[in-house]
Amino acid sequence: MSTATDGAYADAMGADVYRPGTAVIRTFGWISVAMAFAYVINNFLCFWLEWPGVFALIAEPRPAGTGMVLALVQTALFVLGILLAILFVARSPSRNLRAEAMAMAAIANYIVRFAFWSVLLIGLIDAVISFLRVEALADQILGPELATELGRSRFRGPYVHAPMLVIALVIAARTRSLGFHWLALLVVLAELGIVLSRFVFSYEQAFQGDLVRFWYGALFLFASAYTLFEDGHVRVDVLYAGFSEKTKGLINALGSVFLGLVLCWTIMILGMWNQSSIINSPLLAYEVSQSGFGMYVKYWMAGFLAVFAVTMSIQFTSFTLESIANFRQEPGARETTPSSAT
Repeated sequence: MSTATDGAYADAMGADVYRPGTAVIRTFGWISVAMAFAYVINNFLCFWLEWPGVFALIAEPRPAGTGMVLALVQTALFVLGILLAILFVARSPSRNLRAEAMAMAAIANYIVRFAFWSVLLIGLIDAVISFLRVEALADQILGPELATELGRSRFRGPYVHAPMLVIALVIAARTRSLGFHWLALLVVLAELGIVLSRFVFSYEQAFQGDLVRFWYGALFLFASAYTLFEDGHVRVDVLYAGFSEKTKGLINALGSVFLGLVLCWTIMILGMWNQSSIINSPLLAYEVSQSGFGMYVKYWMAGFLAVFAVTMSIQFTSFTLESIANFRQEPGARETTPSSAT
């Protein structure tokens, strides 16, 4: 959570407001968050570990033995998410909507921090490997056997990229700042490097352009949830600007549920419904570009859509709760300006 989010969370917790219907709204919010996580976990179990899936329970013929047990476990994930959400709300009756909104925003921010550090580390490491391979230095420095393996995406993904994810998880847990401004600077520096190497040294390789696209795609999709938190997205506010804060809260809540959440779940369902879906297919195949010795990160860019959908669904849920609090004119409202979004 960023420093601004920390302060907003403290203010929300300090606002002791609990009104009828709050428990229902809080339960809806946490079930929405839990279902997003359950869906992604279930997707991993189905297509990476080849578990049968929830629908195997109603398919013909039904799985037997271990297959039935695995299908029941996957179904239990969704049931458990709902039960935990209900239990949490029941055991914390004093929490208000603003506190819950800030807690959900903190979850989205952590995922985004993890994703940011992941693409930073993977981008740097993969660019170095691609440079060594294109300049025929990998054999000399790493040895011919390892150099050959690094030319295979199914080796580079699990054994080079995956460890970077673990490191990113640790870094994201220890830092509370969001580094979008640094990622934007890195995009500029990477593009500047292309210009200098091309026009000054007459040198250009495919991995240089791949790095720019990799970081730029991450910047655009990962920053969306934080920008929503800061109310920094572009609005067509011909009518909205003249509404009262109460009316704005109602419109934001309805828009978040019926437009925002629907969009996010459409991306998740269409992108991860089966093996050939637009997100699953590149990830499962460790898909890379056809640019010779370019970077092996194309499949990660498909994963960016999943990160976008999950973080935005959580942030839209947070925004819904906060907007309802604004509609009910509860104290502790945050003040946001579009210029504060990164």
